[in-house]
Parts: sequence; structure tokens; C-alpha cells
Amino acid sequence: MNCKLSQVRLTLFYTNYFLFSLKLIPLHHLFFLLFFCYIQNTTKKVSVTRKKKKKMNNGCEQQQYSVIETQYIRRHHKHDLRDNQCSSALVKHIKAPVHLVWSLVRRFDQPQKYKPFISRCIMQGDLSIGSVREVNVKSGLPATTSTERLEQLDDEEHILGIRIVGGDHRLRNYSSIITVHPEVIDGRPGTMVIESFVVDVPEGNTKDETCYFVEALIRCNLSSLADVSERMAVQGRTDPININP
Repeated sequence: MNCKLSQVRLTLFYTNYFLFSLKLIPLHHLFFLLFFCYIQNTTKKVSVTRKKKKKMNNGCEQQQYSVIETQYIRRHHKHDLRDNQCSSALVKHIKAPVHLVWSLVRRFDQPQKYKPFISRCIMQGDLSIGSVREVNVKSGLPATTSTERLEQLDDEEHILGIRIVGGDHRLRNYSSIITVHPEVIDGRPGTMVIESFVVDVPEGNTKDETCYFVEALIRCNLSSLADVSERMAVQGRTDPININP
């Protein structure tokens, strides 16, 4: 059997099992989410690197990262885990300059600029630590709204931290950190994006199942971020962008 086809079938099976067992989403809506994620992750020239996995102390299977990826994760992606939580980190390499990618990632007030599952965002206050946004999720996904607080925003180190504090979903005590780092890809300016998270494991599910579900959503967001960033780079929008809201 073709290796890629086998991986796709395995992905569809486990994602279908997890979503349906949690009753997070009507069964007739599963195809939309799975097909969208499949397209996003199989059409990219530069995708999340597939590496060997190993079992971590938090119970989740995680990638074995390169030396530089490990250094960034240890430095910026620290989460305090409780017994009923799981955590993971994903890495994406994007063929676009770091300032361009960061100009999209930092917009806590406009996540729909690259996140495909968000239909609307309303933020209370200015773009500063402690600001809260109300996010509306597109129909057919396992949520309708999410209330999120800005925990970190560092324009020098390129760090964005977010915590979910309410909403209609099952991602309890969820927080994430996104960091953006310059690198060289095929001799041109590129960007390494690392996103990590910690979240409660729902009753009746394992840490691996929970990580798998959240990672699938993050992969879709990172693939979309790459699409938007690389399209902007090709169009010549590579000059520094004003990062003031």
C-alpha cells in the first residue's frame, strides 16, 4: 500500500474515532474537518517535518526535534502540567521572512487572517497583555465560541501566549505559546514557527487521543499560516510591516 495513503487512512480512522467518541461534532460534519485538514497537509511544499516519535513523561507521543528546535522549545515553551493534562509542540518551516510571518501571528485581534476555522473575532480593549477576545468558530466544528486572553506578546523575541478562559467547547484549561524564528530555506529567508499547548484530558479519553485531536487543528492553522505568508512573500510584500494595531 502507498505509504502516504496508509497514513491518510490511519489519520481519518483515529480522528473519526476521537471526535465521535467525545460527541464533539455531529457525524455528518466530520468529512468537512477531515477533508480540509487532509488538503492543507498534503498540498504544501514545506510541511511539518515527519520525524520519529517517542513516549514522553506527559503520556503523549511527541516528535524528536532537531537540536535547534529543541533549544527553542526548552527556552520558550515551558508548561506546568497537572496529572490530568497533556502537552505537545509542533514545528512548521515557512518560505517567508520572519517579520512577515510574525505580522500575522501577533494579531491577537485578527486571528482570522490565517486561521481558517475562525469566522469572526471581537476584542475588548487594546492589543496588550490581559486583553480578551471573543472568537466565533465556523459552523460544523466542535465548538461555537471561544473566549481567550492574551498572556504574552513580545515583539522582540516573537512570542505570543494565549489562554482560553471560556466559551462553548471542551478544551478546558487550554493555553498555547507560539514562537517565530528566522532561518534559511533553500538559500532564502525563511521562518520556523513552533506552537505548543497544554490542555485538560477529557474524562474517558487518553492523553494520546487528546494530543492527536489538538495537534490536527494546530496543523491546519500552521498550514494556512504558511499558505498566507508564502503568498504574500511571492507578491513582493517582504518589506517590514507596521506591527502597530
